[in-house]
Amino acid sequence: MSEQLPPAVKCFQVDKLSVRLYHQETELTSDVAAIAHNYLQNILAHQSQARVILATGNSQIKFLDALIALGDLDWARIVFFHLDEYLGIDANHSASFRRYLQQRVEKRVNPAAFHYLEGDAMQPLAECDRYTQLLQAQPIDLCCLGIGENGHLAFNEPSVADFNDARQVKLVKLELATRQQQVGEGHFPNVEAVPQYAYTLTIPPICAAKKIICLATHKHKAAIVKKMLRSPINCDLPASVLRSQAQATLFLDADSASELDDF
Repeated sequence: MSEQLPPAVKCFQVDKLSVRLYHQETELTSDVAAIAHNYLQNILAHQSQARVILATGNSQIKFLDALIALGDLDWARIVFFHLDEYLGIDANHSASFRRYLQQRVEKRVNPAAFHYLEGDAMQPLAECDRYTQLLQAQPIDLCCLGIGENGHLAFNEPSVADFNDARQVKLVKLELATRQQQVGEGHFPNVEAVPQYAYTLTIPPICAAKKIICLATHKHKAAIVKKMLRSPINCDLPASVLRSQAQATLFLDADSASELDDF
């Protein structure tokens, strides 16, 4: 490996995507939190508000904790959105992404606003339209996300992802692999309990963000990380679209990068 300034062990580029590799998840978490923190400080020095899309899932927990712990951010000038939510799920459900973000972010920092996808909205298509209007009101400054074990971004599954989607928000049927991943991460007791449908931001609004931070950690992400970086860019592997985004950075630990022995 070529020497780089710490804490990243190695930095390289795949197409337009920047990749940063770390020995440990703790090193990754500290660095990505600092990068996000400095970026948001710079945004707020030049404009009245910052608009940020957050992800949920186990990959984001330590990052969010580290970012908040850094302090010295004017959270009252930050507007948040999130990537996805299960169709029909109540905001108080233990697996609700709204609940996750309310507890881990909103209640801790009191932002200017946190716009949530209402999973239990009575008119789901109208909810897609409502959220689309919120997203389109101003540009998104930062999008934080992870990668699904089947390569999805948000809930843009391989079977429904469209890099040129005309919609900003849509309803999708979740693939079995995604539903099993939710069980494996401890969010549901069994696959039957996982909703079959969900709201998701589509690929275009994710790629329209001025900066994209993508986290992929632990051994169970190693196979999809290798596919994402080595296979052709196509909708069958939604995460591969990040390789066409010069504003995107992928953060890997030694476990998630363990199959990248050719780098």
